[in-house]
Amino acid sequence: MIERPDNIARHELIGLGVDVAGGSNPCLVGISGRVVDETRNTILIETPRGEKRVPKAETSLIFTLPSGQRVRVAGSVLISQPENRISKRMQRSRWKL
Repeated sequence: MIERPDNIARHELIGLGVDVAGGSNPCLVGISGRVVDETRNTILIETPRGEKRVPKAETSLIFTLPSGQRVRVAGSVLISQPENRISKRMQRSRWKL
């Protein structure tokens, strides 16, 4: 299955470009780089200034797909162990194209 804006939450995030677009912690907004690791509750982003660990909860993330498309995802949709997220049922209204 190819990564598309409508199924991004069910795919591997490691290697994708990401920007933190919003969240409850204003210090995290504006962080951008490449996803290098993911846990149940966090995403590790490699930035020019080092690695930053960003919580998924209460964060809005913009991922850049290999095709160049950008998709905004509510971090709460991604809360799950990466290997279990594939089988999780997703609501389409949780992300914007």
